Amino acid sequence: MKYFNLALLILFPVAWFAPLLRAALLPVFGMDEISVVTGLQSLWRSDPAFALIVTFLAVFAPYIKTIGLALLHWELLSPRLLPALEILGKLAMAEVFLVSLYIVIAKGAGHVTVETAWGLYLFTGCILGSILIAWQTGRGSRRG
Repeated sequence: MKYFNLALLILFPVAWFAPLLRAALLPVFGMDEISVVTGLQSLWRSDPAFALIVTFLAVFAPYIKTIGLALLHWELLSPRLLPALEILGKLAMAEVFLVSLYIVIAKGAGHVTVETAWGLYLFTGCILGSILIAWQTGRGSRRG
C-alpha cells in the first residue's frame, strides 16, 4: 500500500491538469476542456472566497492527506495523527461532489454540451485509491 500511496503523489498533480470535462455552448463551436486547474482559475476570477475553499478541498486536503499517509507508512509520523488524516480525507471528497454538481448544472442548460473526459476517471481513481489506502492504514493501526 505504501508504494501505491507514493504513486498518488505523482498521479494527483497529473489529475489536476487532465481534462475532466469537455463543454461547448453549442456542439458546432467545438469543445473546451475543463480541468481542476482551469476550473479553479475561472473560480478565482469570479469568486475568490469560494475559490479559496474549493482550492483547499480539491488540491491541498487530498495531497496533504497523501503526504501524511506516506509519512505514516514510512514511520516518520505518529499513528496518533491518523484521525486528523481521516478528517482531511472527508474534506477532500467535497471536490467529487462539486464536479458532479457542475456536470448536472451544465447538462441542465438547454444549449450546453458536456462530455466527461479521461481526467475525470483518473481524478476519481486517485480519490478512491486514497480512501482505500487510508482505510487499510486505519485498519492496520487499530490491529497493531
